Amino acid sequence: MIKNPSKLDKFYKDLKRQEKVSYREGLRIYEALYREAVTLGRINSQNVLDGIEVDIRLAKTLNALKES
Repeated sequence: MIKNPSKLDKFYKDLKRQEKVSYREGLRIYEALYREAVTLGRINSQNVLDGIEVDIRLAKTLNALKES
């Protein structure tokens, strides 16, 4: 449970400002993480979209709370 969400938001904003990752570098990081997940057996071509409906519903809910 997050006790101080505003402090966490500030942390993420500061981190984003400091890191400045380019699109290409972000894509490279994503692909490396994806390959690692496949290697570890956490993701395979059959289960990539398993549970996506729940993720989408959760993202919509969280985004709606941010706007409030």
